[in-house]
Amino acid sequence: MQADHGRVQRLLKTARGQIDGILKMIEEDRYCLDISQQVMACQAMLGKVNREILTAHLTHCVKNAQTDAEREQKAEELTALLGKLIQ
Repeated sequence: MQADHGRVQRLLKTARGQIDGILKMIEEDRYCLDISQQVMACQAMLGKVNREILTAHLTHCVKNAQTDAEREQKAEELTALLGKLIQ
């Protein structure tokens, strides 16, 4: 993985902390919309992680592919993955 490991790890640790907080909120039977807001914040954090990784894939893996065929394959893999995100 060519993404900034430190940044990705920090974001994931923050998301993990958010999930722990959400679990605690559920155990405490907190207000549904407060829990939902925290879930959305966690999803946004994971989205940032994914953007970081996908950006690294484009700027390193696809760009530095040795052949046109390899570059095309990597681009097709990315397109297929993005198709799953949009569904």
